[in-house]
Amino acid sequence: MARAVLVVGGVGAFGSRLVDGLIASTDLDVIIAGRGAERATAKATSIGPRARALQLDAATVTAELLAGTGTFAVVDASGPFQGADYNLARAAIAARLHYLDLADGRAFVAGFAQLDGAARAAHVVALTGASSTPALSHAVLDRLTRGWRRIDAIEVAISPGNRNSPRGLSVIRAILSYVGKPVRVFADGGWTERPGWGRPVRRDMPGLGRRWLSLCETPDLDLIPARFSPRRTAIFRAGLELSVMHLGLCLAGFLVRARLLPSPPSLALTLRWVAERLRNLGDDRGGMLVAASGLDAAGRPVRACWSLVAEAGDGPVVPTLPALAALRALADGSLTEPGARPCVGVLDLDRIAREFAPYRISTQLSTSSDEIVSIPASARA
Repeated sequence: MARAVLVVGGVGAFGSRLVDGLIASTDLDVIIAGRGAERATAKATSIGPRARALQLDAATVTAELLAGTGTFAVVDASGPFQGADYNLARAAIAARLHYLDLADGRAFVAGFAQLDGAARAAHVVALTGASSTPALSHAVLDRLTRGWRRIDAIEVAISPGNRNSPRGLSVIRAILSYVGKPVRVFADGGWTERPGWGRPVRRDMPGLGRRWLSLCETPDLDLIPARFSPRRTAIFRAGLELSVMHLGLCLAGFLVRARLLPSPPSLALTLRWVAERLRNLGDDRGGMLVAASGLDAAGRPVRACWSLVAEAGDGPVVPTLPALAALRALADGSLTEPGARPCVGVLDLDRIAREFAPYRISTQLSTSSDEIVSIPASARA
């Protein structure tokens, strides 16, 4: 094979889309890896000679096995990352391979820096969270707040369309890992705890209309306060398009807190059963919102808002595009600084936005003057 990327979880909701993106927009070959060989083989066969399958268990994989694949980079797109260990990342670094993941697990991303010394010694790049959060959200915030004197509040929100929302068990278990549990969040000028998927709000999502959103535990709850030092609030919310599903999950969280329901992850099969039966309801459009308020370079009050709308079922590809941009940068030699770190301040918005071009994805940026400015074509092409 030519220069290749190993994608662990390459037949999952996000890994499969990342594989497709690599094949369609780069000259890199792909090895599709997972615990089961049958689905990976079928996927590789459907692609053709640029792909092959490999049976691999991330929990037990060794550096020797990874080194023998002949790849230059390993991507973990498997999940869930809540409660996961770093075995795959450690093995990739020991094999002197670059490593990326799509991690949205708060604790996983927070502890990733423990691998920094090993990555530097191996002269490889290891990035965690190369996904919608934190990579894309921080690229947007870097753009929105550039030159500002002060940041007061930051809000990030994601709302997928119901018809194309991923329904894999790993995705559902990731959500359920914090439903009804206390989540540490920076709000009202200090750190406090609020219930996961609690306190639902009805929010206007540009291009999507009003949707329900609730507190979501992601790495951004730590990384945004650390990087941007907002004075008042740093909040991350997510939502399910259908009110019955979103508010039903809020109710489940309340019952969990009241000890009237078992631990949330045990509800994964039930929730997937319900989600499958409601699959044809709602919309196939999803979106993302990133907003910040504070003082601009001249000391004037300012509010800036960036929004993304993905139409016709293209929403689930968005979490894979920062990883695709990072792999492209690794392949062309523009991303070289070794070490293990979250994927923030690594990829600028233009580099990620160029990956939007093949999809039905549009973005807008507005300021406190309410003047809407489309992202320039050069940032999307």
